[in-house]
Amino acid sequence: MKSSPAPTPVGSALRISLVCNTAWAIYTYRQGLIRTLVARGVEVTVIAPRDRTFEPLAQMGCRCVDLPVASKGTNPRDDLRTLWALYRHYRAIRPHVVFHYTIKPNIYGSIAAKLAGVASVAVTTGLGYVFIQSSRTAQIAKKLYRFAFRFPREIWFLNRDDMAAFTDQHLLVHPERARLLHGEGVDLEQFAPTPMPESNQVTFILIGRLLWDKGVGEYVDAARQLRARYPNARFQLLGPVGVDNPSAISREEVAAWEREGVIEYGGEAHDVRPFIAAADCVVLPSYREGVPRTLMEAAAMGRPIVATDVPGCREVVANGINGLLCEAKSAASLAEKMAQMLDMSGAARREMGERGRQKVAAEFDERAVVERYTDLIRNLTGVSL
Repeated sequence: MKSSPAPTPVGSALRISLVCNTAWAIYTYRQGLIRTLVARGVEVTVIAPRDRTFEPLAQMGCRCVDLPVASKGTNPRDDLRTLWALYRHYRAIRPHVVFHYTIKPNIYGSIAAKLAGVASVAVTTGLGYVFIQSSRTAQIAKKLYRFAFRFPREIWFLNRDDMAAFTDQHLLVHPERARLLHGEGVDLEQFAPTPMPESNQVTFILIGRLLWDKGVGEYVDAARQLRARYPNARFQLLGPVGVDNPSAISREEVAAWEREGVIEYGGEAHDVRPFIAAADCVVLPSYREGVPRTLMEAAAMGRPIVATDVPGCREVVANGINGLLCEAKSAASLAEKMAQMLDMSGAARREMGERGRQKVAAEFDERAVVERYTDLIRNLTGVSL
């Protein structure tokens, strides 16, 4: 059921807010959307905990507002503080539409937007620990989702499994508001195909926040198993450590793997393209995803992939076509698939990467995703962008 567009005064700028538990995620995953909105005269406000990406976001034309979010914690007082802060920001900014990303903004932002009389959209970027674990905290989170998700005008899911999980567990009071976005897309020009490395070594790389839930432990164990059999193989990690997440891996743990000689850690990079270009295969043994940007970027650049057969990853990887899928939480299964990749000829890996580029171009073009945003904004506000 479509809502009537909220009237926007003639001559006033359209105001759109993007809310997330990290500004880094807004900057990393939604640059195409931001560039489009700013170019069309929209006042874009990013509301998230302050980090190093506030400055580049401001340079893109965004207003950045600091938000208290205790991503690791379950203290109700901290969560009420987040809700109250969002309510005050919405009353002050009066956005015409606010988009919420990640669990706490989805829950508390949706409630705050309702209280402030602001139209909101919830984007479930991945269900994470709520649907991986069966803890009391996860059960409470599901109840909060059910309460909060009665308020957004639409609820977007990045893959069919996540949408089915919410539907099957009756977490949507208004299931007709659910929409499948099928990933947030990738800039096909920015992530253009690059030649495979010309080297006798075969380099694997895992790119992302270093979390146990991303399968980093399994990746390290698989590397240990493969080192003796394949002395020409290299195993790299790239991404932030010690992030504000219950599943975070510490810098000390990564340093121990480096001392052991099992992995090479590249730190955190603003631009991942040189690292993908230098790799022969990108690995993501995650336990569950929305639709992982790192795999879309890898495929766009023509790299074969090894990933887990879980929601999100299997959206990007067709087993045996543009990559290989292994069992989740199994270092042995991951090592087997990585060995299969090592045993392939360079030409076979290159052909697999080329098929990945074709798949991403057909299914995950960022331009189509941005069009979905602008269509919804037009439907909710009556303003064409």
